[in-house]
Order: sequence, then C-alpha cells, then structure tokens
Amino acid sequence: MRYFAGTIIVLLYSGFAFYIGWNIKLLLNSYNLYPRPIIYWPIFFIISFAFIIGRLHPALHFLSVIGNYWMFVLQYGIILCLLANLLVWLTPLSTKTVGTGALAIFVVLFAVGTYFAYTPTVHKTTITIDKEGEPMRVVMASDFHLGVLSHKGHLEKFVKLSNEQKPDLVMLVGDIVDDDPTRYIQTGMKDVMSELQATYGVYGVLGNHEYYGNKIEEFKIAMKDSGVTILMDETIELPNGVYLTGQEDLTNKDRLAIAELKPKDANAPWFVMNHTPNDLTAPKEAGVDFHVSGHTHKGQMWPNQLITERIFDLGYGHKMFGQMHALVSSGFGFWGPPMRIGSQAELWVIDINYTK
Repeated sequence: MRYFAGTIIVLLYSGFAFYIGWNIKLLLNSYNLYPRPIIYWPIFFIISFAFIIGRLHPALHFLSVIGNYWMFVLQYGIILCLLANLLVWLTPLSTKTVGTGALAIFVVLFAVGTYFAYTPTVHKTTITIDKEGEPMRVVMASDFHLGVLSHKGHLEKFVKLSNEQKPDLVMLVGDIVDDDPTRYIQTGMKDVMSELQATYGVYGVLGNHEYYGNKIEEFKIAMKDSGVTILMDETIELPNGVYLTGQEDLTNKDRLAIAELKPKDANAPWFVMNHTPNDLTAPKEAGVDFHVSGHTHKGQMWPNQLITERIFDLGYGHKMFGQMHALVSSGFGFWGPPMRIGSQAELWVIDINYTK
C-alpha cells in the first residue's frame, strides 16, 4: 500500500511538472524558439527532481540548491500557468502576450520573495503574567534552517538585531540548522552565534529538522561551542526565578509529556519552548505561563498559510489560551526556496511584566 501511494504521488508530481514544462515550451515557441524535445525534456525533469537527486551523492549537492529554487517555480508556476491558459482560452489575447505577462509576474514574485526572505523584521509585543516576578525582555526566533542558502550573512543579521534589543533571555525554538550541522560548523557560523548577548543566557530546543539530520550529538556540541544551551525535555531555573523548559520535538515519539516537566514551584513563572504548536491545550492545562513555537513558517509562501492555520492550534502570532500566552513565529530563515510571499523573516521581542 505504501509503494502504491508513493507511485501515485510521483505520478501526480510528474504531471504537474510536465504541465509547467509544456507551458514554458509554448512560450518559447511563441518567440520562435524551438528547443529539441530530446534535450529539453530530460533537462527539465532533472531540474524537477533535482532536490532528490542532489541528496544521492555529495558531488551532486549543487542540484539540491537548484531543487530548492524549483519548489518556488512549481508552486507559482502551476498558479500562473492555469491563469494564463484560461486567459488564452477565454480572450483573444495571444500565447505570447499572456505568457510574457505571466513571466513578468513570476519575476516580480521571485524578487519580492527573495527580499522578504533575506530582510528580517522585528516584531515587538508586551505580555503580562498574573504572577510575581521581575520585568524582563525576551528575544525569540525559530526556523533558521542554517546551511547553504540560509547562510552566515543571514545569521549575522539576527545576532545584530537581537543584541540591539539588549535581551535578558534569547530563545531559539528549533530547526536551527537545516538537517546537518556540518556547514554551520565549517563556515564559522558557530562563531557568529557565540556573539549573542543575553543577561540570563541563550537557550534552544530541537526541531524536526535536527532529527532529520540524525546528527544530534554533533549539533549539541556545536551549539555548546556557540554559547547556546540546548534543552531536551529539561526544566531549569533562571537566576531571576523564571523556570524555563525545553520540550523535545514531536518527531521524538518518546518525548515526555509537558506535565512531567512542570516545575515544583507552581507560583513561579514558567516558560516553555516547543518547536511544533500541535497541542497547546496540554501546556495550558499544565499551568504554563508563556509558550513559544515555530515550525509553521506562516506557510512561508502564499496561500500555504491557509493550510497551516487549520493544521495547528495556532498558525502564527500571539494568542491567549486561558491564562497562557502562546506565540508562534514564522521563522528567521526558510525551508526550500529562499523566498517568502505573505510572510517575512522575523524575530520577536517580548517585554514581560507581572501583576505582582
């Protein structure tokens, strides 16, 4: 059954890819350019499956980069091709005119998406917790996916923006590296991360991609060298009396329930980092005061946020669940294509006050 489902998915995917390739060929023909099918189609399908082919051998890694960009072509290519085909069918406009217009829109989307992916914004909010405590400032970010395209320069932007906020605490909520920490280590990104400044330290948790890379020990060592403490189903007490929990990602089926990580002092403020916001009822009932997540990317590219908003308890932003403040970030980096449409690279600055 699994192989049957996989075959169906590959066939559907190939059909969508062919549909885009066929439309591109029509546009080329309208400009009196006639690529030879025996050359055009093999190259096109190599590009279509480049993300997978590039993972077969290190020498083919460049194809993975091409494959990342192809994801953007696939999503918006299907939308634009459908609209273009309808216009040609329903209006007297020529294939050349409509196709050129569609190509122009695609180029604009490509440029805008790249800008929003690599130009981070800072969101600020203030929350009040009904407990006794000292006011503090927290910087929170997630989903850096540090590697080839989310690179050292992008991380430098985060460190600069975070330090400008003069935070008491920095929380890195999973998917810090894109599967494998090797490039993070070899390109000096750990030295950049070590420049983060926070009164009570920098803490992080694992995301699903750290598990996909299957190099968790290497990742933890790299983070330690960067001055980042990774909490794995652990609860610690900060010097200001706040309890901070790092819950394992949902990918780890053996992770502890949030109730098992509850601090002994129920009157103390309790913050939780959990990469995936799949269940916000459990932490609310356990008595968490401030819960932060990432993972959703806010869909990353429109209209994907319509899906993430329905899959997760909270797809993006700040929301109260009973007495618990929940915050989900769209991420500082990106997965796949280095583009964002309908979302933007971001970090959150949260000023926390207490009623007592």
